[in-house]
Amino acid sequence: MRKGIFGPISGRLGPVVGGVWKGIAYLRGAPKKKIKSAPRSQLQIENEQKMKFMNEVLVPFHPFINIGFQNLAKAKTAISAAYSANYYTAITGVYPNLGVDYSRLVLALGNLPGLNSSQASLSAPDTLQLNWIANQGNKAVYNDQLMLVVYSPQLGISDGFVGAALRRDLQCSFKFDPRLVGMQLEVYVSLTSFDRKKIANSIYLGRIDPL
Repeated sequence: MRKGIFGPISGRLGPVVGGVWKGIAYLRGAPKKKIKSAPRSQLQIENEQKMKFMNEVLVPFHPFINIGFQNLAKAKTAISAAYSANYYTAITGVYPNLGVDYSRLVLALGNLPGLNSSQASLSAPDTLQLNWIANQGNKAVYNDQLMLVVYSPQLGISDGFVGAALRRDLQCSFKFDPRLVGMQLEVYVSLTSFDRKKIANSIYLGRIDPL
């Protein structure tokens, strides 16, 4: 509901409650006394656990997802948009044996041209070296900002940056969190325009083994 009689309704009004979320006015039924429900089916339990698992997978990536999906956060949060983009593709297996296909995990979606022929490797136990080829033109701008993400599935933590390197640099060196040294790392890269109004699809650069 976009408008009430005199604008959006806020608070309880008889059997309904009004409010505004993400700029959208709504009405919902007022809370009712809980009625003892029937036992949940196995399918319901599996679905709830998969949803919980997907939410937990995304948590370490939230700072990057908030940028990578900000243009798709229409009447929803960037995290919700990322959840929708990954739920049916990145999760593998069946509860209780759920897993993640990190090659299919998406951290950013947009129409900005991505990096050209990007490659990542370790130049030192705590340093990631990234190289790519120039692809200016066709909406690719020299000062597009790099977004780099490194993630350890073993520790469940990520590190990275946004804007510490530009498209024109053709290479960058990133000294990551010391806790990630000696761990297998999943590496992703994307680009955002200088004004953050455009974003490139994230690219999975593979799993990097420790030196």
